[in-house]
Amino acid sequence: MTIARFKDLCVDVGSPSEMAAFWGRALGLTTPTDNPNVLVGDVPEKTVWMCKVPEPKTVKNRVHLDVVTGAVEDLERMGAAVHTPASEEQRWTVLTDPEGGEFCGFVRETVPAYRLMELIVDSADPEAQARWWAGVVGGDVNSRPGRPYRWLENVPGMPFKYWVFVPVPEPKTVKNRVHWDVTASALQPVLDAGATLLRPKDDEIGWHVCADPEGNEFCVFLPPEAS
Repeated sequence: MTIARFKDLCVDVGSPSEMAAFWGRALGLTTPTDNPNVLVGDVPEKTVWMCKVPEPKTVKNRVHLDVVTGAVEDLERMGAAVHTPASEEQRWTVLTDPEGGEFCGFVRETVPAYRLMELIVDSADPEAQARWWAGVVGGDVNSRPGRPYRWLENVPGMPFKYWVFVPVPEPKTVKNRVHWDVTASALQPVLDAGATLLRPKDDEIGWHVCADPEGNEFCVFLPPEAS
C-alpha cells in the first residue's frame, strides 16, 4: 500500500514565460490562457510548473528530464544548446535549456505527442533511493546486471515510463531546480517513512515542503480537511 501519489513536476526558472515556451515545445505540452507559467497535458499528472526564483543556476542539475526528439537540431531550434553530443558509448545528447539547465535528448524515428521519457535523479545510493520512493509512491524497482543505476516503473499516476536513480560521486550542495510534487491523505506517514519536513504549510504556501533521505526536495499536497 502506497502512502502518496505522483502529482506533477516543477522547474525553478528566472523567466517563467520564456522557459514555459521552450519546455512546452520540447515536451509537447501547452500553456492555458489564464496562466502562461504552467504547462498542461491531457491528464493532470503531466502538469509542469515554472516557478520563478531569484537565484541563478550554479551547479549541474541533480534532477533532469530525458526527452524524445526526432532530431537534436529540432531542440536547438527551440532554444536548446548542445553540451555533449551523442557517441557510440553514449546514445543520447546532453543539452541545456535557455537558462543552462541540463537535459538529455534521445533521437527516435517515432516521436510521441508527449515527449517526456523519464526523470533522472543523481544519487549516492541508487538502490536505497529507488526502494525508498517505491515505498512512498509505489511502482517496481528494476535493474540491469552489472549496471549501477536503478529505476522505477509502473508508478501509479506517473505520466512517464521511467524514474531513474543514477550514481554520482558529488554530494548535493544546493536546492534542486527540478522537483516533483505528490499528494497524500496525511503528512505523518510520509515523515514516518523517512522524509524530512523542510517547511510546513503556512499563509504563503498551501503545501508542505519535504526532502527525501538524500535531501531531494519534494512537496506534499494534502486534502483540505487534512491540511
